[in-house]
Formats: sequence, structure tokens, C-alpha cells
Amino acid sequence: MIEKFLLAFIPLFVAIDPIGLVALFVGLGTSASPENRRHQAFLGIFTGLCVAIGFIFLGKIVFAALGITVSDFQVAGGLILLCLAVRELVAIGPHDRGSGDEFGIVPLGMPLIAGPALLTALLILIDSVGLIYTLASLLVNLAIVAFALCNAERFTRWMGKQGLRGVSKLIALLLAAIAISLIRRGWQTH
Repeated sequence: MIEKFLLAFIPLFVAIDPIGLVALFVGLGTSASPENRRHQAFLGIFTGLCVAIGFIFLGKIVFAALGITVSDFQVAGGLILLCLAVRELVAIGPHDRGSGDEFGIVPLGMPLIAGPALLTALLILIDSVGLIYTLASLLVNLAIVAFALCNAERFTRWMGKQGLRGVSKLIALLLAAIAISLIRRGWQTH
């Protein structure tokens, strides 16, 4: 029983990457108040949960109905992440964005928490370990994310505004690399 849980937990932990999410979250929320950051964190986690659960039950049906594959999904997710990363790196429209404090649903909830890696892992895990273990490991991983994001404020105090801007740009560069990796893997398996 514990073995099946761990078989589901570990890939989901890697796919969600709670540790990396803290750095992304701190970078995304540089202009938000602590209360708004907390609100955005829970909004992102709730969005990720809803998308993941919806995908667990409808993913294969949607893929079959649309005639797409997991590889196609990886490429599309990679392109979205790449666009988000480029926008952050070159600061396209920083003044006209207006929603710099609103990042809970997009990009935090989807595609950072419930991104192509998580959704693909969920489809694979349901077949290999079953629905109950997959759902349980998803919930535990999201609880870890909630804990990590709620303590992200400590990083903010420690690093300061310029440090956060630097982290934000570094994370955007890493996001671009992750996006390219998703696109490459999706293209190679196609």
C-alpha cells in the first residue's frame, strides 16, 4: 500500500516541483501585498486541483475526441510556458499589464502547478497505480505546495526587492529552458 502511494507521490512531486514553485511564486508576486500573495497562492492551488481532477476524469476522453496525443500536449504546454517566460524576460508591457498582482489562476494554477508534466503523469499513474493512490498523492503534493507557498514570505524578507527581481528573471530563464525541454520531448516522441 505504501509502495503504491510512493510510486504515485514521487513522480507527482517532481512534476509539480514545490521547491521550484516557491521561487517562481516569489518572483511572480514581487508587487503584490502579503495578503494578496496568500490569496493568489490558494487560488493557484485550487485552480491546479480543479484542473488536475478534471483532467484525471476527462483527459483521455478529451484527447481521443480531439485526436491529440500526450506529445501534442507537451508541445502546446511548452509553447505556453515559453511565451510566459519571454514576456517576463523582456518585460513586455509592464505598465499596461495591470494584473501584476493577479497571477493565481494563470500562470500559477495553470500551467505552473497543473502543467503538462503533472497532467501527463496523472494519466500514466491512473493506469499504473490506480485512481485512489493517484488522487491521494495529488492531494498530499498540493498540501506540500500550500505549506511552501504560505512560507514564501520569509524568502521575500530575506532577499529584498532587487533580489526578488533578479530571482524573477532567473526563474523566467529557467522556465524558458523547461518549456524548450517540453517542446523537444513532445516533438521527439511524436
